Amino acid sequence: MGTPAFSVPVLDGLIEAGYEVVAVVTQPDRAVGRKKEIKMTPVKVAAQRYSLPVYQPEKISGSDEMADLMQLGADIIVTAAFGQFLPEKLLNSVTHAVNVHASLLPKYRGGAPVHYAIINGDEQAGVTIMEMVKQMDAGDMISQKAIPITDTDDVGTMFEKLSIVGRDLLLATLPDYLLGKLHPTPQDEKLVTFSPNITSEEEKIDWSASARDVFNQVRGMSPWPVAHTTWQGARFKLHAVRVAEGSGKPGQVIDKTKKSLVIATHDGAVSLVSVQPAGKPKMPIQDFLNGLGKMINIGDQFE
Repeated sequence: MGTPAFSVPVLDGLIEAGYEVVAVVTQPDRAVGRKKEIKMTPVKVAAQRYSLPVYQPEKISGSDEMADLMQLGADIIVTAAFGQFLPEKLLNSVTHAVNVHASLLPKYRGGAPVHYAIINGDEQAGVTIMEMVKQMDAGDMISQKAIPITDTDDVGTMFEKLSIVGRDLLLATLPDYLLGKLHPTPQDEKLVTFSPNITSEEEKIDWSASARDVFNQVRGMSPWPVAHTTWQGARFKLHAVRVAEGSGKPGQVIDKTKKSLVIATHDGAVSLVSVQPAGKPKMPIQDFLNGLGKMINIGDQFE
């Protein structure tokens, strides 16, 4: 069970390792983009390559799809970023149910662990293979692996790395786990933190924060949901910035050249690298400054 690109290596790995996948469960096809084109999830696309049966319940609990799944006689449920809670009745219908979670549990239970790891300036992220229980990401931990977060990483690059870590860790864990040779460890409830989905308010840049915090916020929301500020009364998305030298009123333009635009923060500044004005596509800062950005002057304010 999975939905985004993060989940695809897990499915590929299970099949390549010789496990019999009897069904794939993913979220329904959704309308995406400005044109609202209906698109299949990455996991559905992968499942079709293997001619596997695909179930796409809007809500799995109590659905006809759930009843069908329980009749398949599966031994184990494996989830990786599926995006729905699984009811106890379904979990209890199999011998084992494990989840590939993209955090170092008990830190960052919830739907946006990679985002928060970067936003909070963590030095590492990771994957935990855990047993599934009714409560969100609260099951006993079977195995875990950490990798570093570098300054060149954003959410997109970290998900790519962690999808491979998750695949490899799952495949290394399952044989001994299924033989009862591994003893899962309960999570320390005193160390639990949560990573709920990013809200629209959290996407807004706080220029009174430190330059490092703004840098982490932007890359911790890139390529989605994308941090933003306000320019000329409209939303102005920031896809990438870098920490720069300088000082001034937070949010103020303190330096401008043909290739750079520097904005002051609480303790320094950031230089914009990739931006997206309202109604326009994502573009390098140079392209913006050669067009709409020509009207920006030193001293102008981003809100």
